[in-house]
Amino acid sequence: MRLLFLTFFLIFTTIFSQEKDSTIIVFKKELIENGRQAFFNKKLPLLKKITLQVDSLYKETKDSILLAKYFHFKALENKLTYTNDSAFYYYHFSKDISKQLNDSLAVGRRLLSLANLQRETKDYLGGEISAIEALNYLEPIKSLTYLERVYNNLGLTSEALNQKKDALKYYRKALEINKVNKNDTGFLFIVNNIGILYQRRNQHKRAIEYFKRGLAFDRIQERYPVNYALLLENVAASNFLLEKRENVLAQYNEVLGIWEKLKNYYALSTTHINLADYHKDHNQIKKAIFHSKEALKYAKHTHNNKKWLEALQNLSDLTTGKQSKQYLQEYITLNDSLFQNERQLKNQFAKIRYETDIKEKENTLLKSENKRTKEEITRQKQQKLIGWLLAIISLLGLAIGSLFFALRKKQLLYQTQLQKTKAKYLERDRIAQELHDGVLSKLFGTRLSLGFLNLKGDCEELNKHQHLLNELQNIEKEIRLVSHKLSYNINESDNFKLVLIELFEEKSKIGSFEYNIDIAKTIILTDINEKIKHNIYRILQEILQNCIKHAKATNVELSIYKESTNLVIDVKDNGIGFDSTKENNGIGLKNIHSRAKKLNSKIEITTKLGEGTCIKISIPINFNTQLTDYSSLGFVHNHV
Repeated sequence: MRLLFLTFFLIFTTIFSQEKDSTIIVFKKELIENGRQAFFNKKLPLLKKITLQVDSLYKETKDSILLAKYFHFKALENKLTYTNDSAFYYYHFSKDISKQLNDSLAVGRRLLSLANLQRETKDYLGGEISAIEALNYLEPIKSLTYLERVYNNLGLTSEALNQKKDALKYYRKALEINKVNKNDTGFLFIVNNIGILYQRRNQHKRAIEYFKRGLAFDRIQERYPVNYALLLENVAASNFLLEKRENVLAQYNEVLGIWEKLKNYYALSTTHINLADYHKDHNQIKKAIFHSKEALKYAKHTHNNKKWLEALQNLSDLTTGKQSKQYLQEYITLNDSLFQNERQLKNQFAKIRYETDIKEKENTLLKSENKRTKEEITRQKQQKLIGWLLAIISLLGLAIGSLFFALRKKQLLYQTQLQKTKAKYLERDRIAQELHDGVLSKLFGTRLSLGFLNLKGDCEELNKHQHLLNELQNIEKEIRLVSHKLSYNINESDNFKLVLIELFEEKSKIGSFEYNIDIAKTIILTDINEKIKHNIYRILQEILQNCIKHAKATNVELSIYKESTNLVIDVKDNGIGFDSTKENNGIGLKNIHSRAKKLNSKIEITTKLGEGTCIKISIPINFNTQLTDYSSLGFVHNHV
């Protein structure tokens, strides 16, 4: 009897326990979903209430997933209150707990959230690192939904970093994944982002193609009003900038109505700015001021800092007197404040990343089961940290020392090479002078003496004599030509000129091309800043390398002259050219553009297939250099 009672008791408790566990699982799922919806609907009080419930359930069940979700919801709370440093902090905690649980999907999602937050706060490099790390967790499990979002995020980040080619690559990857996902809103956001990329580069016709591609989506106005409004507004903006303004105002007003209906105050600030710009362009000042004030109101409400600044700038331009000065002062104060905040946020993000990587996880679930194990883990971590720090310090010291000696060695090698080059060309000048003044003079005298001899004999002998005199005259011409080719007429102090000649001499031998160097008489190379010389040399090095590798040129011409307030470097070749409309720029052209940017200069590349290439770089004179007009002769060097 007792045995029978015990059996029934065990069966009953087991069934009750299973039912309780099942109820908790259902409640947990509902709680997590309700928390997400509270965030998307921006219901902060409800989100805080659910976060507390998640914390209570975690304490009851000791379920580590709930602890990770608690920190996730804390991050969402801080996002709604625009305390981004705290949001970043809690995202990190949630991510690290999910790492301990080997929950790759949760880790990837948190890293994506971190990447989005960093991009929004202009920590683009940090955001790129977080997004790429997210790929490491999401690609192995083939989470296509979130992979699409990560690649879209990388496209936005690359665009912000002015890496157009990379941005397009990531957007196209996101579109490929979207074909599998069949996610309509994802597709619409991606094509809109690609359109904006072209719009920001003033390629408005190309941008409109992508916007219209989105607007052509089946029943987009009814099914996806947010995407419809974004695409329509961007079409209107591009048409406005292309001065095709027939429907622009109507489109802006339609978008305004959609945002007001959806109560999307963040987007309203953007649309009011666009309307203000439209009316300002049509000299409708009162309307422009009205929309600028509306934009300012909504931008302040939603912390849309970019539009906040634009609204203040518009109001400063549109008003006069004290009012204009007040808006301008507010603009300057806000701009300075935002700049400081961005720097502080980046530093805070870096600090949080550093601290969360090295210190023990502070959540109670992941602490060790007993005090001794915890202390041992802490001690080992501290020793490891000290070891790493010592190793890093040692490596830094070694790297700095090696760099110092390498730079010193490079400088000495440069000086040695320069002296050798100078000596070589001075010796060539000396030989040229000896040939011209010595050998050539003697030969000329000898020929004249022979010519005045009163020789007698038969006609054949006299003809041979005259033939030999003609040969001597031809030899004189050849010696004079060789003398001119050997002589460069270079001043010893003009080192940079020698360096340029040496560069072209070296590359012409490798590439089998002729060259011509023409330096205008108004340019004194010794007056040019050394930083500019260094970058000019590297740019020319890249250009000549491209001539050798790709252009197949037989002639290259370098001209250095002054144009208005610019120092101009002009390089032309007669090579095969390339199609400049295709996005096939190699590392060489990227390096040329990068160095030109360092000099704050403008670069123009003119080329056609089969018609050679011309690269013109205009460097502002007031960029760390001064050029003086001298009446000395210009320098021209030809090499065949």
